[in-house]
Amino acid sequence: MRRKPTHPGAVFREDVMKPLNLSVTETARMLGVSRKALSEFINEKSALSPDMAIRISKATNTSVESWMDMQQKLTIWNAYKNEPKNVIPFPER
Repeated sequence: MRRKPTHPGAVFREDVMKPLNLSVTETARMLGVSRKALSEFINEKSALSPDMAIRISKATNTSVESWMDMQQKLTIWNAYKNEPKNVIPFPER
């Protein structure tokens, strides 16, 4: 995987909030979360939690898995960027 996966918060901001002309305050109210929590998510300062994924999926009629898959791809990409160098493979039998 060469290109960094898109953060699910950016997808939510660009593909959901902007087309609907929703503010952070209004979106947070509709999702039942704090304005701060939503702001950190859409500004890519926090990862998508399962709770937020459920809320977004209910509000957008999309699957929780699709949102969590985006986060998982990003999390794995970030982990590979900090891949440990001191791992010794187990011997083969």
